[in-house]
Amino acid sequence: MTLQLPFIDIPPALIMVGGALILPILKGRLRSLWMMALPLLALITVLAVPDGTHWTVPFLDYQLIFGRVDALSRIFGMIFCVAAFAGSIYAMHEKDAMAHTSAMIYAGSAVGVTFAGDFFSLYVFWEFMAVASTFLILSRRTKKSQKAAFRYIMIHILGGLSLMAGIILQIHETGTIAFSAIELASPASWFIFVGVAVNAAIYPMHAWLKDAYPEATVTGAVFLSSFTTKSAVYLMARTFAGADILIPLGLAMALIPLCYAVVENNIRRVLAYSLINQVGFMIVGIGIGTDLALNGVAAHAVCHILYKSLLFMSAGAVIQQTGKENLSDMGGLFRSMPWTATCCIVGGLSMSTPLFCGFVSKSMIISAAAHEHLTLAWFALQFAAVGVFAYVGMRVPFLAFFHKDSGLKPTEAPWNMRIAMGFTALGCIFVGTNHEVLYNMLPFAGDYAPYTIPHVVNQLQLQFFGTLAFLVLLAKGLLPRLTRATFLDTDWFYNRLGQAIYATADIVLNGINTACDTLLIKGATGSINRFAQKAPESIAAMVMAPFAQLSDKSKTYQTDLTERVRQAFQTGTIPSGVGAFIAVLSIFLLYAVRG
Repeated sequence: MTLQLPFIDIPPALIMVGGALILPILKGRLRSLWMMALPLLALITVLAVPDGTHWTVPFLDYQLIFGRVDALSRIFGMIFCVAAFAGSIYAMHEKDAMAHTSAMIYAGSAVGVTFAGDFFSLYVFWEFMAVASTFLILSRRTKKSQKAAFRYIMIHILGGLSLMAGIILQIHETGTIAFSAIELASPASWFIFVGVAVNAAIYPMHAWLKDAYPEATVTGAVFLSSFTTKSAVYLMARTFAGADILIPLGLAMALIPLCYAVVENNIRRVLAYSLINQVGFMIVGIGIGTDLALNGVAAHAVCHILYKSLLFMSAGAVIQQTGKENLSDMGGLFRSMPWTATCCIVGGLSMSTPLFCGFVSKSMIISAAAHEHLTLAWFALQFAAVGVFAYVGMRVPFLAFFHKDSGLKPTEAPWNMRIAMGFTALGCIFVGTNHEVLYNMLPFAGDYAPYTIPHVVNQLQLQFFGTLAFLVLLAKGLLPRLTRATFLDTDWFYNRLGQAIYATADIVLNGINTACDTLLIKGATGSINRFAQKAPESIAAMVMAPFAQLSDKSKTYQTDLTERVRQAFQTGTIPSGVGAFIAVLSIFLLYAVRG
């Protein structure tokens, strides 16, 4: 029996995006309540609508589909709504209407991408995501955030142009705007792939993430951690499942950020690198493309949104209460911020520890690699899982809350932030201890069991030795020192390439422009212009010359007469008789030519 509700005929994305436009009008608690209500209404719609095609709109000769509902889109849509609800609670203390509106349009657009069944509506929501998320970075109103936002939107414009080019070519080839699985073979498919890969932060197109997210507002970073990369993961799973190229790309994402997370000092930058690491697991799963792997991708997207948003919430609470962003400036905060410290620990454990959510999802992707006999990928994923737990899941809570006392004595985070963190932490524990609820929502049927003795023992052993290695290195003083430094990433190379291309284009194009200006504007055009300016007086002088010669007066008089005619034209004081005579003569000549 389908649940009948008054708003069920409205697509969930439009509930959130349209409702967000009212937020600037509302004030205080009413705005906060409305912001929380929007994702709840959208979630109820997602749960109530049966599988199939819904909310179709005729458009030219095509059909826009705002509701392609199946198991894959439903699970992503549900977690997006839950994340938007938790983020709305977390943001209740803020009074910035622009930030609230941008956050809800951003979340609603991610939901729109998830349920879009045609390329047109997909692209519109995709671009809405890019613009709205840019305002979340700008909302911090600092010079760094402005630079980061400019770079962020430029990268996403390039990705959007690639996506648009691919869509146009794909529609031209197929004659339809509906999309589903695409074989990565034609130019159209490659353009679409690159456009999606930018949002997924696939190497080497990942640097925008680690630069932009740390510069957003405290609440903006929480929203950013949930939607852009995961909507790209969904689109990859929908269109390019089984593409072999995704396996090495995903492994690079899973491994390389660990090198930066070990030495990075900014707490949110560390979390940004670990976010890329975890998305790498999902990209590998999409590349494997089996039912187990894709189930793992969907499950891990849910779990990753839960624990990564929890970690960003904890980091945001510390930043807001202390004004510090670097781990080297923190330490000993568990005494004054025990709730935040506990939630941060839960977020760290949720990466892959038994009884927490990451354990029941990440293991599916690793097991899928083993089932397909991808030994190197299996080993790399195991290593990446242990590394990110030790150097992010353990290191961040330890340095922020339990390392040597920094002397900071902040108060605990506001009540709404504590509720949001508690809600998300309970979600991490609930999914980890009741994995059947999550597994029943996955796209494909299966009988995967995460809590087997060999699997649990193996995971605990890996985590034990990883944690032991971290503690030994810490005790021996062998961990990299945390300093204020800028670390070169792949963006350094294409920044330099871009500067070289710009400098070359500047020299070549401006050289052509100067040459054209000299030859055409100042040369040929200038000569024509000078001729046109002097033509009337020259013609008048030529016309008057024969009459002057008929006179008995001297040559000097004739010369003076011609000169006076030229001066009259230059000063604008032509005798009316001369002007009338020239006009009559011109008319006569025109009639003569016509005849």
